[in-house]
Amino acid sequence: MKCFLISLTVLFLSITASTQTAEDSIKATINILFAAMKTGDAFLFKTVFSDSAVLQTISRNKDGKTEVVSESIDEFAAFVGKLKKDSADERISFETIKIDGPLAIAWTPYNFYYNGAFSHCGVNSFQLVRLEGKWKIQYLIDTRRKAGCQP
Repeated sequence: MKCFLISLTVLFLSITASTQTAEDSIKATINILFAAMKTGDAFLFKTVFSDSAVLQTISRNKDGKTEVVSESIDEFAAFVGKLKKDSADERISFETIKIDGPLAIAWTPYNFYYNGAFSHCGVNSFQLVRLEGKWKIQYLIDTRRKAGCQP
């Protein structure tokens, strides 16, 4: 009986350990994006986006006015493909993840390093959709700043 209980406990723990939550899957999708940037892998980068994904950044123009700049996934992927390995290192933290069925949001503050030197910080705001059993990034918008960063 004791062996049976030990075996049952081990089985339960192994099943629990191998079960990935929706939050874990969302984090994995986002982490793949930044791993692809770090390794300069344009193909891998594109795999985490839906076919109709939108990529935007909030910045300031030369007159100091806030503007939203859009970029195509293909253009940014081409840029990623030209990066030297380990030159682009975006270090994120997962501050908030919310899920409602096939829709999720993730708020990830970050520090960005280029060629090992701190460049800027900001926040990424992700909208993800679960398509055919996989989380895909539908919308990504970020901020970029140098002031108020804690590298």
